[in-house]
Amino acid sequence: MPIDHDIISAMREDPEKGFNKLMAVYMRPIYWHIRRLVVAHDDAQDVLQETLVRIFHAFDQYNPQFSLKSWIFRIATNESLRFLEHQRGKNILSLEDAPEDVFNLKADEYVDYSDVLAVKLQQAVHILPLKQQLAFNLRYFDELSYEEIATITGFEKNNIKANYHIAKEKIVQYIKNHD
Repeated sequence: MPIDHDIISAMREDPEKGFNKLMAVYMRPIYWHIRRLVVAHDDAQDVLQETLVRIFHAFDQYNPQFSLKSWIFRIATNESLRFLEHQRGKNILSLEDAPEDVFNLKADEYVDYSDVLAVKLQQAVHILPLKQQLAFNLRYFDELSYEEIATITGFEKNNIKANYHIAKEKIVQYIKNHD
């Protein structure tokens, strides 16, 4: 992506200026990715701030073999999971070890409650197992490719596809059952 190349070059030449460019492009998408995982606005703001700090301090470790967007979303995902671990008081070491009910959270003010379908969608997403929730959120809301999602989550591309399609089916079924 040409804008990513500009951000990377700017970060290497003048980290503050480059970081401002990075934030201008990625802050909003990162916020919403985090928000869908942690749900509450205040929590998402805290996780976003920690994510941005980690990105800034770890930028010299960025590997240009991967897309900047995937690298940033991976950090945001990991920070979200770290936050949720802390909130739950559980020692979740990885996505593989996460219990299925980690994200059984109620939707909050980021859902337009006048839109019944949007409310049902958010409720359905939040009762999905973690792998399905991540696959669905990253594919449906963030419009990332299966390859990018695999890079972000560390899961195999075929597993991502399967989790996404299973998640879609569960969401459709949930919405049908809650009419």
